[in-house]
Amino acid sequence: EPITTLESAQRLRRLNAQLPVLGVEIDPVRVEVAQPHTGARTHFRLGGFNLPLQPTASGQSESARAIRAFNVLRQYEESAVPTAYRQMCHSLMPGGLLLEGTSDPHGRIWVANLARQRDDVDNGYCLEALVFSLNFRAGFDPAAFQAVLPKSLIHRMMPDEPIYYFFQAWKQAALESAATQIWGARHWFTASAHKLREMGYAVNTQKKWLSRGYLIIHSTSPTVVLDRSVGQSRESQSADVGPCCCR
Repeated sequence: EPITTLESAQRLRRLNAQLPVLGVEIDPVRVEVAQPHTGARTHFRLGGFNLPLQPTASGQSESARAIRAFNVLRQYEESAVPTAYRQMCHSLMPGGLLLEGTSDPHGRIWVANLARQRDDVDNGYCLEALVFSLNFRAGFDPAAFQAVLPKSLIHRMMPDEPIYYFFQAWKQAALESAATQIWGARHWFTASAHKLREMGYAVNTQKKWLSRGYLIIHSTSPTVVLDRSVGQSRESQSADVGPCCCR
């Protein structure tokens, strides 16, 4: 059954009961199996990164406000990621969002890139943030997120890569805030996020996100990073969640 699409539709319609939801699958057998679940606002179509959008009654093509793509790109080469992003974002309306990432088999922990289609769609998309999520049932350990990094980052966990140093910093932040785990994993997770902020990382420390298990960062480099070759500080020049703006 198309559980992911149906669960997403159920939750999103708490905010907008009339929201149309489209499930896209490259396997024709799975598309056929999903068809009995089709409804007035829920549809399933065969397609890939070029979404199978159709003309509307007015003759204009459908467009997407948001695209969720999980555990899809992990089977591709890293070099295929930029093209896949461009194809998916091409289907987004101006300001639309793409959430692409990887989760564990039960969705208890995941990491995803958040990309936004620019208002001028011809100028492509901007990679806006990197989102880490957990449900706290298995506790909290920054290292656990390394196994579910998006395809664009999972092979970059090595020295001299920003994502590597980010995890080193997060582990240090968790160590320094370990005393808070007496109140539970949620408090420890939140405290580590505030420590990262103190270290100079662009972490969203709003309670509404952290209390729900979301760590949102806008760069995997701190505002000031240490030049490890000479021991001097230098200003970070890049938003290392990925290519900031792409066409």
